[in-house]
Amino acid sequence: MHQSPPARRSRRARWISAAVAFALLFGGAGSAAWKLDWFSGSGGSVSFGKAPAPASAPAAPGAGEPSPGAPSPSASPGGDPDVLLPTGPRSDFRQTAELDDGTVIAKARLAGAKSGFEGDVWVWTPKEYGEAEYEKSAFPVLIALPGGNGFPSNYWSDRSLGLQKAIGEGVRAGTSLPFIVVMPVLNPDSKYYYDGADIPGQPKMGTWIAEDVPAFAKANFRTYKSRDGWAFMGSSSGAFVGMKTVLQYPDRFKAVIASGGEIVPDSPLWKGHQAEMDANNPERLAQKLIDTGGPEVFINFQIGTKESGRERMVKFQQSYGKGPVKMTIRDIQNGEHNGWHYVRGMKEGSLEWISKVLKAPQPATG
Repeated sequence: MHQSPPARRSRRARWISAAVAFALLFGGAGSAAWKLDWFSGSGGSVSFGKAPAPASAPAAPGAGEPSPGAPSPSASPGGDPDVLLPTGPRSDFRQTAELDDGTVIAKARLAGAKSGFEGDVWVWTPKEYGEAEYEKSAFPVLIALPGGNGFPSNYWSDRSLGLQKAIGEGVRAGTSLPFIVVMPVLNPDSKYYYDGADIPGQPKMGTWIAEDVPAFAKANFRTYKSRDGWAFMGSSSGAFVGMKTVLQYPDRFKAVIASGGEIVPDSPLWKGHQAEMDANNPERLAQKLIDTGGPEVFINFQIGTKESGRERMVKFQQSYGKGPVKMTIRDIQNGEHNGWHYVRGMKEGSLEWISKVLKAPQPATG
């Protein structure tokens, strides 16, 4: 089951190397960059689009569930019954970065009602989200998961990796949907990998990712009720969690871009909990989906030609890429195990791939 310490150290070593490269590249300019962000409004309160309906309760930091007694959210006046208006209560967003197109990345604190875990979540919305012609439309959500420990920050919230810019450019080029990007912390600490799962005796990170984070998005944004508007993207350990969650909850999530990730759970915290580990194993989850006949899920692996691990993806595709489990592998030429190269792969085709799978926002007509 790939639980040996050497395999764990190997994955950790890859991300230590990536982190060192990041620090060398941006460390010298880090102070100036943060000062620039501050003068551009970083730290200030952010409001995305129109506020949720007044019937919702007042803002509560980190809240992700409708307040008691509040009316159930209804479909948008635009008429699509799949559109879910923000349920509230509204979270307190604070700007952390601004992109060249004027869009911002902001952070909020989420106290997970289902998991009991409290952590930070970053969010970015495309320009279209605030435009009048889309004010009655839902937007697809892309939950972006980092590699490494993914705590206390999520590196996809750093504009230097270019994820949000790539989506914005793709929208203008007609190759990407205008995704809402939600970027939660992946783990509760920096001690272990928790495999995005509810490991017995540990913080319920599977519930955090699969339930609390989507509830947070629904509380604050116009989203889709159906799984047609929900997907993951992730790298390394985040790729594993995204793929595992899609296979585990195919009624909630439809697709994942999984870059340079593991295939099976391998946290040392699974020791003594074989049954629970099996319940979080993508191999078993994929087979179960095949045996039950669906629903269809879509997995797009990305792998750099300069990194290892492609053989695992090929084997997984050969064994489980059948029936309702749709799988592709994108090779990133000269790509290494880092976020910059995975974003390049998304620009070269993976964003277009996932955009064809999910539901697009519908502008007002007439």
